[in-house]
Amino acid sequence: MTEEAKRVVPKELIDSLLAGYKKPEDLIGENGLLKQLTKLLVEKALDAEMTEHLGHDKNHPIQNSFGNARNGKSKKTLKGDFGELPIDIPRDRQGSFEPQLIPKHQTRWTGFDDKILSLYARGMTVREIQSHLEEMYGTEVSPTLISSVTDAVIEEVKAWQGRPLDSVYPIVYLDCIHVKIRDSGVVKAKAIYLALGITMTGQKEVLGLWVAQTEGAKFWLQVVTELKNRGIQDIFIACVDGLKGFPEAIETIYPNTTVQLCIVHMVRYSLNYVTWKYRKDVASDLKSIYGAGTIERAAQALDDFEERWGKSYPSIGQSWRRNWPRIIPFFDYSPEIRKVIYTTNAIESVNMSLRKITKNRGSFPSDESLMKLFYLALRNISQKWNMPIRDWKGALNQFSIKFEERMPQQ
Repeated sequence: MTEEAKRVVPKELIDSLLAGYKKPEDLIGENGLLKQLTKLLVEKALDAEMTEHLGHDKNHPIQNSFGNARNGKSKKTLKGDFGELPIDIPRDRQGSFEPQLIPKHQTRWTGFDDKILSLYARGMTVREIQSHLEEMYGTEVSPTLISSVTDAVIEEVKAWQGRPLDSVYPIVYLDCIHVKIRDSGVVKAKAIYLALGITMTGQKEVLGLWVAQTEGAKFWLQVVTELKNRGIQDIFIACVDGLKGFPEAIETIYPNTTVQLCIVHMVRYSLNYVTWKYRKDVASDLKSIYGAGTIERAAQALDDFEERWGKSYPSIGQSWRRNWPRIIPFFDYSPEIRKVIYTTNAIESVNMSLRKITKNRGSFPSDESLMKLFYLALRNISQKWNMPIRDWKGALNQFSIKFEERMPQQ
């Protein structure tokens, strides 16, 4: 604050106001000076607005052609950081006065709704939000009010879910988590589909959220079709987990897209067959496969793996050979791109954040309530994505060479 701004309030006035100050409660308490001053200043400003509206001060002759004049005051209680603040709102005889500082029907200070949404986005239940606001601000907020504030987000969610997307995404990650939701009076574990894209500038972007009864390739086909309808014409690489039929669903809509199976998922799946005693050794030998410099060396490492572990764990080698065409695409790329596509960690970190905010909830009352929460949570998460992913320039140079004819025209 500049020295000029500081001199707006005379020092003598400040000294006079704080003459009786002894403890913090005198200033910021329930009946403290700040709350009293806020009330006085707001009511003074409303009186000034009424004077502007009527064209004459209080107790002065009527100046307007309508014969309109003051007609007492109505009471309103505003909720905010300071708790509950009773305000006297001036009225006019004709009821034409529209306050600007506190519009009609407004019962909360600007920004108070944002606090409710912020708490909701962190996974707090309605009851927890109630308790928090009462504890922090000394104001009672009804469940109906909290629901109405969060319900206002629904239209925003619909607009976000249907927004146009870029024509080309070099990389798209597709994954699914499961959440319990009440449906027709019964709690069910539903699949929440999530698509995360990497833009041409290397920025992460959540492309959409979808709720389905179960995870399956048929629904993934609907998801990919919707992405196409919203403007995505091409995806260079789609990174997915090992769901059966998933790659085929993608290639049906995007026949030129390379489908890369998540190596981390493959390793986790493989280790499920291994006793704790040998997990470290098996994991090390698996790394020699996906960590190889070329496809040929990776194939040899797989042969070596089966020779050592095939008798004890035949399912592992069979799984890798069965999925080999979806495992090896990342060998065609430089280390910059390999780091980005060999795992779906980018989207799994998002899913982890979503799981954190749902862990204290037994279930959600509806699909809509979950969509509200996940949208607000994703909005918070994405605010941190202000930089391109690591080594993106090197990866983009590789893309521009390998997919030259498919690169968007700048």
